[in-house]
Amino acid sequence: MKRVITIIALLLAIPFWSIAQQEITPETLGKIKLGYNANDPSTKALTNALTNNDVKKLTVNRENEGKVDNYFKYKIKINGITDQKSSGRCWMFTSLNVFRPVVMEKLNIPSFEFSENYLYFYDIFEKANLFLENTMATAAKPMDDRLVEWYFKSPVDDGGVWSSFVNLVKKYGLVPKEAMPETNSSNNTSRMISAITTKLREDGLELRDMVNSGKKMADIRNKKVEQLSEVYRMLALNLGEPPTTFQWRYKTNGDTISPLKTYTPQEFAKAVLPELNLNDYVMFMNDPSRPYYKLYEIENYRNVEEGINWKYINLPADELKAMALASVKNNEPLYGSCDVGKQLNMEDGTLDLNNYDLQSLYGVKFGMDKKARIITHESGSSHGMAIVGVDVDSTGKTTKWQFENSWGAKAGQDGFLVFTDDWFSNYLFRLVVNQKYVPDNIKKILDQKPTMLPPWDPMF
Repeated sequence: MKRVITIIALLLAIPFWSIAQQEITPETLGKIKLGYNANDPSTKALTNALTNNDVKKLTVNRENEGKVDNYFKYKIKINGITDQKSSGRCWMFTSLNVFRPVVMEKLNIPSFEFSENYLYFYDIFEKANLFLENTMATAAKPMDDRLVEWYFKSPVDDGGVWSSFVNLVKKYGLVPKEAMPETNSSNNTSRMISAITTKLREDGLELRDMVNSGKKMADIRNKKVEQLSEVYRMLALNLGEPPTTFQWRYKTNGDTISPLKTYTPQEFAKAVLPELNLNDYVMFMNDPSRPYYKLYEIENYRNVEEGINWKYINLPADELKAMALASVKNNEPLYGSCDVGKQLNMEDGTLDLNNYDLQSLYGVKFGMDKKARIITHESGSSHGMAIVGVDVDSTGKTTKWQFENSWGAKAGQDGFLVFTDDWFSNYLFRLVVNQKYVPDNIKKILDQKPTMLPPWDPMF
């Protein structure tokens, strides 16, 4: 028996797979250098070009220029382009942009914009509270625990998703931009966020120490309220204090001025979007690194303590396209999120797989598919925009799409970006769809127990 145990122990001690690490020797380096071939005339020409010019300009694919037009069979009427400036609030602008056309049509007004600053204030404030709650909940864990490290790495930031928007609107309502306009700090958020983050890390450590030293929970809660009071002050100094009531009126397309009315944010949301039920919307993902037709949830990914986490159904891209087409055909924009930097030509406002040709320039093959790009961190969702247009061929197959962006009217095609159907398949990740456009068999997936994913997953 002892002999069997000894043999098993020895087997366990031997790695099943081991590769000896290799240094680069002079002989190996000589072989590697052959890949450059400095004496080759074409290599010399490429070296001269790359050392003296912008790589992006050198990779512009001339054969592809002008092949993607700006015509769409189905196009939602949009008036006015929003601008998130130097902030990471694309998800918030996108969510609000989905409903701007609804308000303009309902009130018969030429333009309208919600106050992003109003929701942004409460987004950061609620995230601060959630961070402090998380530091208390994990106080028994060491500082190098992965979850604790994750919380302290970024106590608050500008980022978010559709579910973050839902949490805020349900709790705080909406206001027009006039009721809480943008400020320099809402347009340029980095310094304010840096200051608040520094303060929250200090506060989080203090709460951990109080928990671990056995302080009364009532005293700990009182301390947290004091800390949040300081965060509120910092936000109000930078962004202004959110209104609890405000007066607003508007001018219609027929030059009629509405009566001046007083609203609370909740009353205003109900007045301008009376039929809105945020529970009717479902978030989808196209992530080929995971099984399709499954429900997933991101652990503790929310901005409001009592709010919902980020939850989505993973589907093939063609399923997303069918629902998006149905929505746009019915004049309803959609929240979309993508890897906007990939193959983006800002000169003509297009996103096309053939816009840039790195392979021909370097003579090196680039062959990763969407799954490989996700698991290696090469690609992931980086920007949210509203999908407002789609074109189809003679058979009804989708060929290209249009984003309403939030980078101002001078970016892209007067504030819009056009992306091909193939680009959709490769670089669009998230989509939010009203349930009326979701097939019944897909809706049933919402009844599944979601697979829980960690917030540091490569996809997020």
